Amino acid sequence: MRERILKTLPADGQIALFYLGQEGFLIKWKEIYIIIDAFLTGPVASDKAEAMTSWLRSYPAPIEPEELDFVNYVICTHDHGDHTDRETIKRISAVNKKARFIASRAFSSVFTVCGVCEDRVISAVADVSFKIADITVMPVPAAHEQLHINQNGDYEELGFILNFGDISLFHAGDCCVYGGLAERIAGTHILMLPINGRDWFRNRDNIVGNMDSREALLLAREAGARMIIPMHFDLYARNAVPPSFFVDCAGEFAPGLPYHIFMPGERYIWAK
Repeated sequence: MRERILKTLPADGQIALFYLGQEGFLIKWKEIYIIIDAFLTGPVASDKAEAMTSWLRSYPAPIEPEELDFVNYVICTHDHGDHTDRETIKRISAVNKKARFIASRAFSSVFTVCGVCEDRVISAVADVSFKIADITVMPVPAAHEQLHINQNGDYEELGFILNFGDISLFHAGDCCVYGGLAERIAGTHILMLPINGRDWFRNRDNIVGNMDSREALLLAREAGARMIIPMHFDLYARNAVPPSFFVDCAGEFAPGLPYHIFMPGERYIWAK
C-alpha cells in the first residue's frame, strides 16, 4: 500500500483517499499527506481477555505505522482507542520526525505522553480555523451521542473540515446529528460520516454510538454535499452494521447523491 500511495499523483483539482479501516483515512493532496483516526494496531479494549473475545479486528490493518514515515499531519478526532491509538502514534512518531499531530485541546497532551515533541503538537479549538501548509482546517464540535465540554470549555470530540484549494472535505469523527451541524458543514463537497448507529444494548455495554445511515444521508442532503462516504461500520462485528442497509437508505432518503463504500486499503480519487 505504501508504494501505491507514494506513486499516486493527484492532478490539479483532485484529492486521493485511501481507506485504513474503521474511520481511518489517508488523504493525499499535491505532495501533502494527512491521516485521520488511523488505528493500525491490535484490539481496542484495554483488558486483554475482553480484547481477545469481543474486540477482534475483522481484518488486519492495510499498512503498518512504520511505513508512514512520509506523512505530514496526523489528526485524531477524539480520545477513544480506535481513533487515538497510542501504539500507532508512538510507532509513527518513532520513524517520522517531521509529522505534526493535531487533536482537540481537551486531550492533545496525549501526543506528548506518546513521545511526540511538544512543538509538533497542534491543539485545535472548535470554530477556530488554522492553516497547515496550504490547507485551511476548521474544527467542528462532534456529538458522540452528546456534546462533551470539559471544565476549560473545550469540546472533547471534534470533526474537521479540510479545504484543499477549492475542494472541501468533512471528517465527522464519531458524531450524532445535532442542531446546527448541517449549517456548520453546509456546502462541503465530501462528507465522511459514521453510520453504525446506537441502541440500548450497546449503551448497556458502554459502547457510545453515532448517527445511523438514514441520519447520515439526511444530513448530507440538508448540507448540500456532493458525495457521502460512510464510516465506522466494518472493523468490529460487535459494533458493525451491514453496508447494504446504507445502500437501501441511500435510494430512499438521498436518491441521486453519490456515495462510495470503501474496502480496506482501497484508493479513490475525487475530482470536483
